[in-house]
Amino acid sequence: MPHVQTNGINMYYEERGTGEPLICIMGVTAPGGVWEAHANVWQEHFRCILGDNRGVGLTDKPAGPYTTDMMADDYAGLMDALGIKKARVVGCSLGSVIAQKLALRHPEKVQSLILMCTWARQDRFGLYTWEHMMKCKADFRPEDFMHYVQMLIFTKPWFDNDDCWNNLQQGLRDAAVNAAPQPVHAMEAQAAAAMSHNTLNDLKNLKVPALVIGGKDDVFTPRWMSEEVAANIPGAELHLYDNAGHAFHWECMNDFNPRTTDWLLKH
Repeated sequence: MPHVQTNGINMYYEERGTGEPLICIMGVTAPGGVWEAHANVWQEHFRCILGDNRGVGLTDKPAGPYTTDMMADDYAGLMDALGIKKARVVGCSLGSVIAQKLALRHPEKVQSLILMCTWARQDRFGLYTWEHMMKCKADFRPEDFMHYVQMLIFTKPWFDNDDCWNNLQQGLRDAAVNAAPQPVHAMEAQAAAAMSHNTLNDLKNLKVPALVIGGKDDVFTPRWMSEEVAANIPGAELHLYDNAGHAFHWECMNDFNPRTTDWLLKH
């Protein structure tokens, strides 16, 4: 299994494809393998590095709380260990705020950024949601926690589609028999990083091309969060999908995959 030592932890990663490097940083509770449906396309052009974040998958899960500074430094160390001096970076949800901090703390390492369902800060409603998610993780069976997450990230059209509905049901079954679910303490530690993240006054210092992308109907990270990030990064592009939520990259995959591939090839 490919692990590197970085920032005091053993970090697991996988690689897909060859070419210039693309660092892919996934969101809360999710291992790097969740990128598969997108990396299958990106790997035709890039060397995709899919990391398991601190606290999930096959990476170490030390006691928290974590911070986005800490998790960004994890990826800086991963890049050093792999001999990658500079890379394109794409981050989803918690991964997007880790990506922000990677670009702010290690600007020499980042060529361009795709920030998916992102935020510069949490408001009271956002913090309330994260607090509830932590309680659900502690109190629910794994399949019941997955049920809640699905309700949070997908929108009505996904539930109305028979194939998508069947995928949701399979997700519940998979969660019920997962041999190594994320421990409660690790989810809480990742949530702490999401909740404490605040780059509102720092985003103006980002000097790399950035694409901020999300769904207009996202209830987890509402569209104002993406709009605020895009407005504060000089020259950032913003694209928000109609009738899509936090999981817009699955709901709109037929557009998302080619759109992001084209953007990465240009930047």
